[in-house]
Amino acid sequence: MKKTKLKKEGALQAVGVFVYVLLVALFMNSANNIFGAEDKFLTPVAVLLLFIFSALVTGGLILGRPIMFYLDNKKREGIMLLFYTGLSLFAIMLLIFIALFLLHSYSF
Repeated sequence: MKKTKLKKEGALQAVGVFVYVLLVALFMNSANNIFGAEDKFLTPVAVLLLFIFSALVTGGLILGRPIMFYLDNKKREGIMLLFYTGLSLFAIMLLIFIALFLLHSYSF
């Protein structure tokens, strides 16, 4: 597989993880309005199940294709795809931190 295609696929996987994290963050931000502010017995159970489900989803998004490459004896492609996905995810994270810093610096 060409290096350019691996870079695009890695970037798409990172964007997929970002979109999933954004949706979970939006859900958690409005959870008090949906379920009420008072913690109930099932609240920690729900949060832990969401955590486990999130690990499954993000693990699948990040590791699924590289593992398939690795098992198909395309080890170099699998490792490179994992690297490009991690690099893209790091770039998205950096952009978020820069945006947070700028919002904090210029807030009145």
